[in-house]
Amino acid sequence: MRAILVFPGQGSQAVGMGKAIYDRFLYVRDLFAQADDLLGWQLSRLCFEGPADQLVLTANAQPAILLVSVAYLRVLQREFGVVPLAAAGHSLGEVSALVAAGSLAFPDALRLVRERGVAMQAAVPPGQGAMAAILGLDASQVMMLCKEHANGAVVSPANFNGAGQIVIAGQREGVERVGKAARAAGAKRVVPLQVSAPFHCALMAPAARRLQEVLIEVPVQPPNFPVISNVTALPYPEDVAEAKRLLVEQVTAPVQWEQCLRQLQKYPSNRMIEVGPGRVLTSLAKRGVPTWTCTPAEDLDELWRLKEEA
Repeated sequence: MRAILVFPGQGSQAVGMGKAIYDRFLYVRDLFAQADDLLGWQLSRLCFEGPADQLVLTANAQPAILLVSVAYLRVLQREFGVVPLAAAGHSLGEVSALVAAGSLAFPDALRLVRERGVAMQAAVPPGQGAMAAILGLDASQVMMLCKEHANGAVVSPANFNGAGQIVIAGQREGVERVGKAARAAGAKRVVPLQVSAPFHCALMAPAARRLQEVLIEVPVQPPNFPVISNVTALPYPEDVAEAKRLLVEQVTAPVQWEQCLRQLQKYPSNRMIEVGPGRVLTSLAKRGVPTWTCTPAEDLDELWRLKEEA
C-alpha cells in the first residue's frame, strides 16, 4: 500500500494513546520498553494512564507523541505493507517523519525531542505566553493584524494550517489584542489554545539555541524518501548541516502546513495516512485536499478494508 504519511504534533496527545496496538503487537511492546529504558522513566505509563496534566506538558508530550507515532509507523509497515512515497510532520511531527525516512534513529530522536520539549517549556515563564487559532481570515490579514496590534509585544503567525485556520503565538497580551482585533475584522472564531508555551515564534529562540547544541552530537542521514520541511515547504536536503539548520529554525519559524500539503500533492498517491495519535491532520487534509483518501492510523478497521481493496 503506497501512501503519503503525515505525523501529528503537540495537541494530539491523549491519555490511553497507543494502548490498543501495545496490547495487540509484541514488537510495539518492545518499542515502548525501549523508550522507557532510554529515558530512565516510564513514558509508557504516562501515555496509557496519565495523568493528563502531566502528559500535556511539553517536555512529556513531545517524546510521548513521537513514541506513539513510531509505534503506529511500525504497525503500518508490518501489518499493512505501507510504503511511504513522501511524508511531512506538523511541528514535532517533523522529527517523527525523519525517523520514518531513516534520517534519525529512534533512540536519538527520542532523546532529541525530550531535550527539545524541556527547552521549549523553559523558554517562556508559565502564564506569559499564549497561542490562539484564528478562523476565517486569510494569511495577509492575520499578518497585518499582528503588526498593527503588537504594541511592542511579540506576536506573530505560528501555524498556517490551511482550511481557513491560522494560529498566532507570542506574549499573552499581544495574542489577546490581536485576537480581539481579528474578531472585529470579521474572523469567524478566535480560539485560545490550551498549550504550555507559545511555540513557533521569536520567544522560542533560547530553545532553538539549545536544540542546536544537542544536534551537534546527533547523527543525521539523508532521507530515504522526501520529507517536506515545515520551514520551506520543500523536501529536506541531503546536506546534513542544512538539515540540522532546518530543524533548529523550525522551532522559531511558523509551520507552513498548507504549503506542505500542496507540495505533497506532487507525489503520485491519493492516499494519506496520519501516523500517530488523533486525527487533527486528517481533518485538515480532508478540507485542504478533497481528492485524497485520508485515514488516521488509529482506525485499524478502515486500514484493513483499504488493504483488502488494494
